[in-house]
Amino acid sequence: MDILKVQRITKTYANHTALKSVSLSIPKGSIFGLLGPNGAGKTSLIRIINQITGPDKGKITFNGKALAPEHIEKIGYLPEERGLYKKMKVGEQALYLATLKGMSKKEAKAKLKEWFERFDILPWWDKKVEELSKGMAQKVQFITTVMHEPEFIILDEPFSGFDPINANLIKEEILRLAEAGTTIMLSTHNMSSVEEICTHIALINKSKKVLDGPVDKIRTEFKDGVYELVFQGDMLSFTNALWTNFELISNSKKGQDTVAKIRLLNDSTVNDLLKTVLPVVEVKSINEVIPSMNDIFIKVVEKKAKK
Repeated sequence: MDILKVQRITKTYANHTALKSVSLSIPKGSIFGLLGPNGAGKTSLIRIINQITGPDKGKITFNGKALAPEHIEKIGYLPEERGLYKKMKVGEQALYLATLKGMSKKEAKAKLKEWFERFDILPWWDKKVEELSKGMAQKVQFITTVMHEPEFIILDEPFSGFDPINANLIKEEILRLAEAGTTIMLSTHNMSSVEEICTHIALINKSKKVLDGPVDKIRTEFKDGVYELVFQGDMLSFTNALWTNFELISNSKKGQDTVAKIRLLNDSTVNDLLKTVLPVVEVKSINEVIPSMNDIFIKVVEKKAKK
């Protein structure tokens, strides 16, 4: 079942079309990557989902019902533009934001202390926000986004500004929340994060959706018959053996081994490739090359740019 359905949303600002008939389905419990170049329309869509602005055309449903103001308390939103009140104490600020989400002070304080301990920032409870490092401030904002246990969380560039250790901490928390049944939309340029944690993605380019679906399915669909073969032996003999049914894309040395990337041609199979090269070299391993989300992202965007 889908927690959120975006149906043919169009949004125009003056002479600029930010979104043009965009439709998405976000399954419950998924980690959904919203991808696209700067200016593609991602932020406009996020603002519409958060009811900060409204669409010119189209509609959005949340748990099967038309998106309405009462759904706001079921949505957590971490915007890319961070902002805390610098002169307030950290704990006081977090409690204030929790009460805005409908939590009692007693409940909020207990949950916040738990989160602060997990993120190793409890000693900063009584410090002023302005004393926090950028990373610590972002931890506080992440906590205030998720502490009321919303059904649906939108994270806009959540890894921006974090060192690798804290970025990994945020990834682990996202996975933990998803495991507990929370649905998460992740808007990011960090393609490695998409591959590590996202179950589904949608790619928006120039105001239109150009690709969407489960990550594993999309990566499989973009395979193009390329294999990485590791061998020992004479490179010239290997190249000559390939002849017309295989294309040598690249090769490099790794110690005594040669690592070659080969594309199968003319309906050739992996067995055909092995039969061809085994008489002339010693094969150590062979693996199919599955394109990364970064490769797919670039390929789709460049293809659309040429149209």
